[in-house]
Amino acid sequence: MNSDFTGEYILPAEWKKHKATWLGWPHNEKDWPGKFSPIKWVFAEMIRKISEGEIVKIIIESENYIDKVKQVLISAGTDLNKVEFHIHETNRGWLRDAGPAFVKKNDVIALIDFRLDGWAKYKNHKKDDTIPSLIAEKAGYKLVQAIHNDRKVVLEGGAIDINGKGTLITTEECLLDNNIQVRNPGFTKSDYESVFRKYLGISNVIWLGKGIEGDDTHGHVDDLCRFVNGRTLLLVTADKPSQPRYKELSENRERLQDVHLEDGTKPEVIELPLPESLIFQGQILPASYANFYISNSYVLVPTFNDPNDRAALNIISEFYNDRKTCGIHAVDLVWGLGTLHCLTHEEPE
Repeated sequence: MNSDFTGEYILPAEWKKHKATWLGWPHNEKDWPGKFSPIKWVFAEMIRKISEGEIVKIIIESENYIDKVKQVLISAGTDLNKVEFHIHETNRGWLRDAGPAFVKKNDVIALIDFRLDGWAKYKNHKKDDTIPSLIAEKAGYKLVQAIHNDRKVVLEGGAIDINGKGTLITTEECLLDNNIQVRNPGFTKSDYESVFRKYLGISNVIWLGKGIEGDDTHGHVDDLCRFVNGRTLLLVTADKPSQPRYKELSENRERLQDVHLEDGTKPEVIELPLPESLIFQGQILPASYANFYISNSYVLVPTFNDPNDRAALNIISEFYNDRKTCGIHAVDLVWGLGTLHCLTHEEPE
């Protein structure tokens, strides 16, 4: 583990060419209580589509499970020549947050290891905190521990989104709240911006307020606002005052009127609808079209059997003429309190 990092690396945009996508095969039934059975088929559909354009690297609990997983993938029509299995015990499988940040300097890739603390909520996270070391070993990259003020920095991948040119967007709810799910006690905006600059090559940070209702992470931006190119943001909005967090989501729209990109210009902001509130066992779930994943061949968008599914697919597809935009049924998946982007992590080419 190397904590001496001189910077000059930058986190590539998700739409840039991937070498592979990493994900963890589901095994923790407590993540989807009462709905675990169909989850493997959702994963299989994701893997089949992603593997059309890149290798899919699957972290799996034990070699004993490989044959069963292969049978599921074969049944879904996956080409197993495009799939790799890596044996490693995990607590969950939310690779967006547990995986490292892949940064590049010219053609050199390094991995930034941000500490995972279970979203400052769950105690069973220590196995997942070893995933960056596994990926560094298997992929052959240098691993750099993110340190600030002599402390390991906690940061989940879903807490940030970037345009690949130096601008990052995040939320105050996730990173600055000092009472609920506190990741780095005492950190200020200046502290985070120093970390982003040193380890991710970020020169410009856009701060939104609060995320969507039902978000177990307490404000991850990948359920709220995403870059689709270097200049354009898709922002989740509520169009009716009766919708959860209507006021907070409207405030985010107002904030974006006053922000700028790394070159001083203003971003274009496109509104992305929300599905109607999805409730299971009395709990509002974080159902959001913003949790899409951009692979080499597909843009995979979570859908929720909702009238706004088609509108969201149409909006997102406008930006990706070089890829197919496809809905993935996520009504069962979101019971795990996350969907497609939360589960995947790109390895850049």
